[in-house]
Amino acid sequence: MVRDVLTGTHFMNGDVAAAEGAIAAGCKFYAGYPITPSSELAEHMAMRLPQAGGIFVQMEDEIASIVAMIGASWAGAKVMTATSGPGFSLMMENYGLAIMTETPCVIVNVQRGGPSTGIPTLVGQGDVMQARWGSHGPYEAIAVSPNSPQECFDLTIRAFNLAERFRTPVVVLMDESVGHMFEKVVIPDKRKIKIVNRKLADKKMKGHYLPYLADDDLIPPMAIAGEGFHVHITGLTHDERGYPDMSAEAQERLIRRLINKIKVYEDEIIDLEFDEYKDDADIYVISYGISSRCSRRAVKLARDEGIKASLVRLKTVWPFPEKYIRNLAKKAKAFVVAEINNGQILREVERCAGAKPVYFSGLMGGRVHYPEEILEKIEEAAGK
Repeated sequence: MVRDVLTGTHFMNGDVAAAEGAIAAGCKFYAGYPITPSSELAEHMAMRLPQAGGIFVQMEDEIASIVAMIGASWAGAKVMTATSGPGFSLMMENYGLAIMTETPCVIVNVQRGGPSTGIPTLVGQGDVMQARWGSHGPYEAIAVSPNSPQECFDLTIRAFNLAERFRTPVVVLMDESVGHMFEKVVIPDKRKIKIVNRKLADKKMKGHYLPYLADDDLIPPMAIAGEGFHVHITGLTHDERGYPDMSAEAQERLIRRLINKIKVYEDEIIDLEFDEYKDDADIYVISYGISSRCSRRAVKLARDEGIKASLVRLKTVWPFPEKYIRNLAKKAKAFVVAEINNGQILREVERCAGAKPVYFSGLMGGRVHYPEEILEKIEEAAGK
């Protein structure tokens, strides 16, 4: 008998680990379209999700995939899709729809070199700003960034928990190297996995339920289609009933709440990892995903040279840890940012670093850093 959670120690790549993380989180619906380098995730879900009592649907394209996922979420399921580069671009309009309608869902983006078709089989980290600003209009985004197959499992569960907690889409910003990397993945007993479920509307309130009337926590209880609630769902600016309201006042009230329901809880959402040198450093390397693994080695090489460097890894890319970087800048001599793009998180660090210099180790995609390349920037920051 196949269990819904494959407890035990496994050897799997990041794509498969993310699929298993989704199942462990309670995902019951996957709609997707194959695209390198995320196809292994869809292939594994096609086999495993029906075994766990869920539904897998291969759609005709990425637009249909995200729309089907949004619909299934309103039918009460925990939902996910996965894609890469061009497919993520196609999803952006309905990414905004999920934000506006407050639809919990998870989008895994296994990043590759771009733009356009780019390098389908090789690594990139160029979709970071797209995950934050890819749809139009003002909003807040949540995105997590694993750097190992184990974290692909763990952070996919966390992505589901965040999506359900805050009624919003959450992006798992994986990259090709982590997605195709095979390592040990330990899956705990199902009873030890923390699961968060969405706050549901009280069935006793069917005749009085307002789908967008938020509780004190700024998050409205969610009704499930088919349970007798009278619900109007639209991507238009709407009032608490869900009815379109084309006024500046309604726009201000709604969008402020959508932003604040994430901003107010930033400390709960943001997740950083520090090395053992964090309290004895004056140069801080900021990195995420596969680049953080190269950065960790570069920091050790720098310490061997007597340079007081330390790594700050962004396990949560969005919201960006602005307050932490600003506080760090009070004692830091300089920052180094390592990522596989032309400088996306770089700009966030520069914005928060004040007068402190920020050095950049960037690649255009296709390969990961050599630790020595990041070390050169650390040495430059140290004046060597």
